[in-house]
Amino acid sequence: MIKLYIASYCDSCKKARSWLVENQIPFEERNIINDPLTSEELKEVLSKTENGSEDIISIRSKSYRELNLDFEDLSFNELIQVLEDHPDLLKHPIIFDENKLQLGYNKEGIQQFVPRKVRRATEKVFLTILLNDENLKAGSMDLFKEEKSI
Repeated sequence: MIKLYIASYCDSCKKARSWLVENQIPFEERNIINDPLTSEELKEVLSKTENGSEDIISIRSKSYRELNLDFEDLSFNELIQVLEDHPDLLKHPIIFDENKLQLGYNKEGIQQFVPRKVRRATEKVFLTILLNDENLKAGSMDLFKEEKSI
């Protein structure tokens, strides 16, 4: 199940929610400002990042400016405590499932959450349309020839 962690004031969060709803992808939503993540949940999110705290901390947040901390000097446990105490430090939305994580809304990146079987079905529909439409077929062959000659 996809988890969507949001802040209610965030436009990117609204876009992510709308995209998931429009694409009929089930998800669990949680407002992390009103219902902050626990230390275990923060560790789960951090475990999915490539660059650790650097990936999840919003340097544009008000708390980041007010705290004036050097996050690299914090121990792991201190970092977790700061994030628990100041959930607005987290980039949002946070979208993840068992295998994938996306921080912030990115129209191309969020498509990774479309189930593989749906992506494959969509590709098959596209290919069927392409192969059955003479105009599209001719155009795609021209593109193929141009690409090959490069």
